[in-house]
Amino acid sequence: MEFAGLDIGSRNIKLVVVDETGGIVEKRKSSTSFDPMEKCAEILEGIQYSSLMATGYGRHLFSQHNGTKEDKTVSVVSEIKAHAKGANAWFPDVPAILDIGGQDTKVISLNQSGKVKKFEMNDRCAAGTGKFLEVMAVAFNQDIEEFGNFAMKGDHPCPISSMCTVFAESEATSLMARGEKPQNIALGLHLSVAKRAVSMVKRVAGNVPLVFSGGVANNRCIQDLIQKEIDGDVVLPEHPQYTGAFGAALLAME
Repeated sequence: MEFAGLDIGSRNIKLVVVDETGGIVEKRKSSTSFDPMEKCAEILEGIQYSSLMATGYGRHLFSQHNGTKEDKTVSVVSEIKAHAKGANAWFPDVPAILDIGGQDTKVISLNQSGKVKKFEMNDRCAAGTGKFLEVMAVAFNQDIEEFGNFAMKGDHPCPISSMCTVFAESEATSLMARGEKPQNIALGLHLSVAKRAVSMVKRVAGNVPLVFSGGVANNRCIQDLIQKEIDGDVVLPEHPQYTGAFGAALLAME
C-alpha cells in the first residue's frame, strides 16, 4: 500500500508518496499556475495510492473537486500540522521549525511528543517570503536559484529600511543609482529576510535547534544568515520544499 501527500502551495505543488514504512517512493513538483486543479491532475497522473492527504492553500479546493464525505481516500490537514509531522519525522529531536515558502512564513514550536505547541504565521504580506526574493532577483537580473550566491559575494550589507516588497525594490533601485555595489544591496535584502524570520523564531520558540524547510531553505545565503542570527543549530532536510507533502503523506498513512 502507498499513501500520498499533496502540498498545494501558492507558488508550487509538491507531491510525496510513501510506502507502509513511511519511506519515500516518489516525489514530484510543479508550479501552481493559474489552474491549480489542472496542475494537481497532471502531477497525480499515474500515481496509485490507498489514501491521499492534501495540505496547503489549495487543500479545500482539491478536496471539493476530488472527494466526498463518503469517500475517505481524500482528506485535508492544515499546513502547520503537515510541516510539523514531516520535520519531526526527519529530525525527531529538533523542537522548532521555520518554513519560508512562496508567500508565507511559518514558525512552529513542538512539544516532546512532536505535536504542535505554538505557531506563528505571516501570510498577509509577501515581505520576507520567497515571492519577495523572486521580485528582488528580477530587479537584479538574477535567476532566483542563483540570487543567494550573488548576495554572498557582497562584503558589507546595505541597510534596507523597508520590508514592503514594492518599497524595498524602489529602495534597492535608489541604492544602485547612488553607486552601491549590487552584491552588497542583495546581501542587505537577504539579511532583512533573515532578521524578520529570526524575530518570529525567537517569539515562538526561543534560541533552540531549528529545522529550516520550504523552498527558501535552498538559498545558501539565507541559511548562513539565519544560522548567524540564532544560537541554536539550523538543520536542513535533503529536500526542504517537500516537508509539508511528506508530513501529509505520513498522516495519510496513519
